[in-house]
This record gives sequence, C-alpha cells and structure tokens, in this order.
Amino acid sequence: MSKIIIGRYLPGSTFVYRVDPRAKLLTTFYFIIMIFLATNWQGYLAITIFGLAAVVATGLKAKAFWDGVKPMIWLILFTALMQTFFMAGGTTYWHWWIFTLSSEGIINGIYVFLRFSLIILVSTVMTVTTKPLEIADAMEWILKPLKLFKVNVGMISLVISIALRFVPTLFDQTVKIMNAQRSRGADFNDGGLIKRAKSVVPMLVPLFIDSLEVALDLSTAMESRGYKGSDGRTRYRILTWSKVDLVPLFYCIILTILMITTRML
Repeated sequence: MSKIIIGRYLPGSTFVYRVDPRAKLLTTFYFIIMIFLATNWQGYLAITIFGLAAVVATGLKAKAFWDGVKPMIWLILFTALMQTFFMAGGTTYWHWWIFTLSSEGIINGIYVFLRFSLIILVSTVMTVTTKPLEIADAMEWILKPLKLFKVNVGMISLVISIALRFVPTLFDQTVKIMNAQRSRGADFNDGGLIKRAKSVVPMLVPLFIDSLEVALDLSTAMESRGYKGSDGRTRYRILTWSKVDLVPLFYCIILTILMITTRML
C-alpha cells in the first residue's frame, strides 16, 4: 500500500471531524488564497504556523502527513529550484549560461517550496477528516448558484469527489504493479534519468487497464443501486451548521488580520 493519504479518509475524534464539511471546504479555499497573498517572511511565518496548527488539530500523527507529502517532495523541490536558478535579483552569487543564483532567487525558491507544501498539507487535512460523500455534498452546496445557469452541479461535485478518492487508489495500484515488475527482475532505480523513464513505460499499460476496471466496477455498482443523479434524491445525512463551525470562522478572521498586518511591514 502507498503512503499517500491525500484523498483518503482517516477516522478520528477531534473537533475538526465535527466541523461541517462546507465550513472545512470554504476554509481550505480561503487558506490557499491567503498563501498567495504572503509577500514577506513574516507573512510566510504566520501562514506556516496556521497551517501546522490545522495539522495538529486533526489529532493525527505528524508522520502520516509527512508520508503523504514525501512522494511529492521531488516535484516541489524541482519547482522551487526552477524558481531559484531562473530568477535574478539582489546579490548575484553565481552565474553560468542561463542559470543564476542570487539572493532574490533563493528567497523566492524558499517561498515557492513553502507555498506548495502548505497547499498539500491543508488539502490533506480537508480530505483525511472528511468523508468523500460529505465532500461531494459540500461542493454541491457551494456550487448551487450555478443551477440558475442549468449547470448539473450534482454531477460535477460527484466527479470531483470520485477523482479525489481515486488518488490513493491509483497510487496503491502503482505500488502493486511496481512490486510485480520488481519480482520479475525490473529495476526502477538503476541507470540515468532516461533509463529510469524508459523503465516506467511498461507500468503505464497495466495501470491504465486497472484504472478502467475500477471505473467500470464503480459505474456498475452505481447503476445497480439505481443512481440517476442528484436531482430528486433524498439525503440520509443533512448538513447542519453548529457552534463548532465558529472555530473555522475565527481561524479565518485571525489569519486575515495577520496577513494584512504582515503586508504592511
């Protein structure tokens, strides 16, 4: 099994689990917006503290979140390094051809690394503390105004929630296929970058076939249960606001005040 936890619900008993999924989804979107409003180290320090506070509030072990971020750490590092070596400004420490290492580039590389890491963390907090059906209901509620334009909001929210749920499933299938290939003598860590890329090609066909089989099984299960879309469906669980939903509201208010203050420094 892969250690990816984004898109995978993990049972818990902290207050974060009792927060309405609509409040959690709106807070997640708002937090991501606040990340892009940070412009200095004070702002990034504040947003990092608030992101880590959300992780701690879940009551889950920090190692679980690290295991979830670790598979994507190389992509984050690559993006940060691109920002570091292709942005000039401030004091120049090293230059060769199109690559430049400067003080502004280093600072922006660190900011990009923090930005992507925090986006993954808060998205993971949302998915591990909220069931997929609750995420679908929250998305449908948020997108409800689009019904005025004859948009099938229920189907959009269902597709998005299924896509989130497929993330850990696809990673699990990838790990199984890689283990099967290794048992036949395949080596994914030997050779240079080109050789490693070629060794991944034989994985794509079985992974694509497995993905199609999972999708077909899911569609068959939905048809056998008479699923015809969200129109006219009754709900077993009704989303209701409660006092605990005030916590995300205060969270957003305090974060907003801090971000405005740090931008004025």
